Amino acid sequence: MECRAGCAACCIVISISSPIPGMPHGKPAGVACVQLTENGKCRLFGRPERPAVCSALHASEEICGATDEEAYKILAELEKLTQPN
Repeated sequence: MECRAGCAACCIVISISSPIPGMPHGKPAGVACVQLTENGKCRLFGRPERPAVCSALHASEEICGATDEEAYKILAELEKLTQPN
């Protein structure tokens, strides 16, 4: 499966605890990554500076669902489930 153009759910919904160029302390859930372009693409895609968590995420029906809205819901639930107590 390929990423849906403009979706960017993974660049907004999930938190990232590792540094990102432009976000040295990572990013909280629900905040768009500064590396997200206006058209929903990652400026770091394929580059070594891209956080490992981002590189490990791959578009799939389980993660992305059938629509952008489903992707946001699925990722929000995964974010909630993976938060430390």
